[in-house]
Amino acid sequence: MARQLKQPEMLILLISFGLAILTEVSFFHGRIGISYPIFILAFYIVVFFRFKFAFQHRRIGLLLMVSIWILSANYLFYDIFFFHLLNILLIPMLIFIHIVLITSKEELTWGKASFIYILFQKLDHIFVYIRSFVRQGFKRMFQKNHSFVKVILGIVLAIPLIYIVLLLLMSADAQFERLVQQLPDFLFHIRISAIFRVLFIILSSLLFLGLFQAVDRQVSTKVSLPKQVNWDKITAITILSLINIVYFVFVIVQFTYLFNGRLMDGYTYAEYARQGFFELLIVLLINWTILILFLKFVKPKRKVYRAILKGLYTVLIVMSGIILFSAYIRLTMYEEAYGFTLSRVLAHVFMIYLIVIFVYTLIRVWLEKLPLLHFYIIVGIIFYTGLNAINLEQIIVDKNIERYEKTGKIDIHYLNHLSATGTLELVRLYEKQEDIEDLDEVLKHEQTYIQNESYSSSWQSYNFAREKLKKDLLRIEVRGDN
Repeated sequence: MARQLKQPEMLILLISFGLAILTEVSFFHGRIGISYPIFILAFYIVVFFRFKFAFQHRRIGLLLMVSIWILSANYLFYDIFFFHLLNILLIPMLIFIHIVLITSKEELTWGKASFIYILFQKLDHIFVYIRSFVRQGFKRMFQKNHSFVKVILGIVLAIPLIYIVLLLLMSADAQFERLVQQLPDFLFHIRISAIFRVLFIILSSLLFLGLFQAVDRQVSTKVSLPKQVNWDKITAITILSLINIVYFVFVIVQFTYLFNGRLMDGYTYAEYARQGFFELLIVLLINWTILILFLKFVKPKRKVYRAILKGLYTVLIVMSGIILFSAYIRLTMYEEAYGFTLSRVLAHVFMIYLIVIFVYTLIRVWLEKLPLLHFYIIVGIIFYTGLNAINLEQIIVDKNIERYEKTGKIDIHYLNHLSATGTLELVRLYEKQEDIEDLDEVLKHEQTYIQNESYSSSWQSYNFAREKLKKDLLRIEVRGDN
């Protein structure tokens, strides 16, 4: 016998349908702006209503929630395409992890690899619930309204066939075409996008319903993982010793050529920086991987071997710090020669993240009870959230303007490519100095683009940076072509 739809379930279904409509309205009607934080607000109001504030893991949950809010606010305050594109995928992932954490039992440990398995268990529960709900819904429809369902099915199947036949008949007979054209226009302007949006709303409703109804179903937190394999301590000591010797020789070379202001013959600072920066960054990642794996899998019982390994770990971290400093100097020289870009500034930030990671790992070497993964995840979340909280492109613009004031060199096309922040600075630069090559052409093109009605015309696309650019760009008079 088919189950009856319970009153709370019906209410959650209606709420899920409303959220699905809001999702479609927020993300499929122009460029995303203020619509993202509005959606997040509505979503979490439903979360609090559904789970009645009975949350677990509140500290990490609070960190994730603050991060989600800041990432979504980036769409309103800033106009950085890189973060907007990345956050489209990252925010839903963080939301799912957040909901799983706050609705799971206290004994769930999120800082272990087994947590990934738990996430997949939760996803499985959600999809099992959706399949069951849809199956039961169809059973009830066919049992109680058998003839009605058949009529609806016939209509759905006939619509595309009738549409094609009408088009053919209209092409064959002009009088029939005029007759048909007197019918309402919308019957002949049904777009594929409209059908897609309806399907999206239906599927989103089911996903929200499954999330709210099944995510809090408890799963087994005892995951049977493969037995840990202990790597040989002698082999590990040999590997670390040889690698440290190589790094020691490299560091001597660095002090000879780079740190004292001398370079090899035939190289400029910019060429030397460009030649080695990314290679050094890969070396640092290799060192980080070695440290994590050895700390995890090399577990000697004798104190003498533990002491030797700790010493070798320490040397490797110190050498990594020197290599990191060398990479930092190389990147700084390259920026002085060629200017500041988003990728180069992100590389600087990543190196700062690595410094924090290596320092903590050094502490972990001597204090063995400290958790590694917890710290890496928390610091990673804080770093990335911090990047979204600040106007990173404004920093890039300011640095390039400082370089221009010192050297007279500036890449206006890159600044214009950044986003509203870069173009705003070009407006200010134009008000101070109009004769910069190609600047008037770039601003004229931007004015034409902004005057287009499609630019930020929908409320969903409202963004403070883009609105300020529109106001400032339209108030200046650009000379036009030279």
